[in-house]
Amino acid sequence: MIGALAGFGAAAGLAPTARAAVFNPQTFTLANGLTVVVIENHRMPVVRQMLFYRVGSADDPPGKSGVAHYLEHLMFKGTRTAKPNEFSKIVARNGGRDNAFTSPDATGYYQTVASDRLELVMRMEADRMANLVVDPKEAAPELKVVVEERRSRTDNRPSAQLAEQITAALYVIYPYRIPIIGWAHELEKLTLADAMAFYRKFYAPNNAVLVITGDITVDQVRPLAEKYYGPIPSGPKITRRANLAEPPQRVARRVILRSPRVREPRWSRDYLAPSRGQGRGRRADALEMLDVILGSGATSRLYRALVIENKLALSVGTFYDADMLGPTAFGIHARPKQGVALATLEAAIEAEIAKLLAHGVTEAEVKAAKKRLLAGAIFARDSLRRGASAIGTALTSGQTIADVENWPDYIKKVTPAQILEAAREVFRIERSVTGLLLPAAKSAAESRAKSKKDVAAKKMAKPGGGPRPGRDK
Repeated sequence: MIGALAGFGAAAGLAPTARAAVFNPQTFTLANGLTVVVIENHRMPVVRQMLFYRVGSADDPPGKSGVAHYLEHLMFKGTRTAKPNEFSKIVARNGGRDNAFTSPDATGYYQTVASDRLELVMRMEADRMANLVVDPKEAAPELKVVVEERRSRTDNRPSAQLAEQITAALYVIYPYRIPIIGWAHELEKLTLADAMAFYRKFYAPNNAVLVITGDITVDQVRPLAEKYYGPIPSGPKITRRANLAEPPQRVARRVILRSPRVREPRWSRDYLAPSRGQGRGRRADALEMLDVILGSGATSRLYRALVIENKLALSVGTFYDADMLGPTAFGIHARPKQGVALATLEAAIEAEIAKLLAHGVTEAEVKAAKKRLLAGAIFARDSLRRGASAIGTALTSGQTIADVENWPDYIKKVTPAQILEAAREVFRIERSVTGLLLPAAKSAAESRAKSKKDVAAKKMAKPGGGPRPGRDK
C-alpha cells in the first residue's frame, strides 16, 4: 500500500532519486476477468504470490459480522482434492511460508517460495479459488478458534476494547464501524453455510487481483496464470458496496474505559479524514506529509513539544492510513509521564494543533518530510512483500497502478499551503472521538485501606517508629 511505502526506511534519511516510478510492474487481464500484475525483482531466487479479493469485513452481511474473516480461516480447510490444512503443509515442505489476512476492504492469501516452486503454489491457490470444500467437522472447531482469537486479542485487552469502541463511534453509517473479527454475539452464531454463501458470492477471478513479485518474468507468469486460473469461470457481476458519505458530524464524542488491568493511563483522538479511495488523492498526499511532520518519530512537532521540551509525555505519535476505499481516520495517541493528568496532556496536544492551524508548517519541515517519505519508496523496491502489498491494496481500494507508480511525484508537489488546508479540514473537534484508557476507580473501602497503609508507612519512616534490626521483632 502507498502508506506502507511512506514509512519504510523513513528513518534512513536518504535523498530521493530522480526516478519517479516505484515498481515498474507489468499487467494483463485473463478472459475470466482476473487482473494479473508482475513485479520483477531478481535479487534473490524467490517469488511471492499474493491473491487479493476485492471483499473484506466491511462487506459482511448485516447480522453476520466476522464472516469474511471466518472464511479466510476456512480457506485452509481443504478442497475437492486437498485435505484440511494440507495447503500450508505442502508450502512448508517446499521451504516456503504462507499466510492470509482480512482487512476492511480486501482479503488476501500469500506464499513466499523458491522461484521454481511458483507453479506449485499457483496450482494450489487456483484450486481453492474454485473448489473449496469444508467438512462441517472442520468448520465448527475453526469457529471456536476465531472466537478465541477475539477473546485473546480484543476482549482480554483493554486497549483493544477501547480502540474497537472508538472506531464504532467515529463512523456513523460506514461499515468500518464494525470490527474485522466481528461482534462477539454475532460471531458465535456464524455457520458454515454463512461462510460458503459469502465464498460463492465474492470469490471469483473477476473479483480478484493476482500479484506475483520476485525472480520471475511476465513471460513466465502468463502461461502459468492461463493454465491454472484461466479455466475458472467468472462469477456473477459483482458490484462493490456503495461508497457511502458520512453524514455531517456535529458533536465531539468521548469514550472512556476503566479497567483493573490498566496500570498507565493513555489518551487518544481519532479525526474522520478523507482517503484516496474517495477520490481525494491529493488531499491524502498532504495528510501523509502532515502525519510525518506532526507525529512521526523523535523529530516530529508533538514529540519535541510534549516529550523533550515540556516533559509531559512518555510517548506521542500520529497515524494516517490513506489507502482505504471509504473514509479513514487521522489519529493521535499519547502516554503521559507519571503524575501528569490526562487533561493537562490533552490541553498541550490541542495547543500544538491550534499553533499548526494558525501558522501552518515551514518549508524546512516540508522538505524534511519529503526526504523521509521518498526514501521509503526507494527502499520498498527491494522488498517482495511491499511491492505486492502496495499494488494489491491500491487495486482493492479504488486506486490504480498509476497512483502507486506516480506517488513520489505527487509527494514532491505537496506545498505547505496544501498541508495547512488539509489540516484545517481534518482537525475539527466535532468530527472526532477522544479515547481515555484509565485504571479502575478505587472503591471507598480501598481508598480508606490505602490511607491507613500510608499513615503506617510514615510512622515506620520516623526515627524510632519501626522495628530496629537485631532488636525489635
